[in-house]
Amino acid sequence: MEFTFPATAAILLGIVALGTAALIGMGFMATTTVLMMVTPSMLVFGAIALFVGVKHGEYRATR
Repeated sequence: MEFTFPATAAILLGIVALGTAALIGMGFMATTTVLMMVTPSMLVFGAIALFVGVKHGEYRATR
């Protein structure tokens, strides 16, 4: 399977959406807290981790 940008972005957004839905569904914390603080931080961390993972994969592929 080749990961193109749209496929990768869809997978990242799907994981974040699943995590957001789970936190809201469990009632563990207020919905406003989840939507205003937790979800954006999940997106930022996911994007950073994705970038580092891609760069590491490129490094490993050239060695």
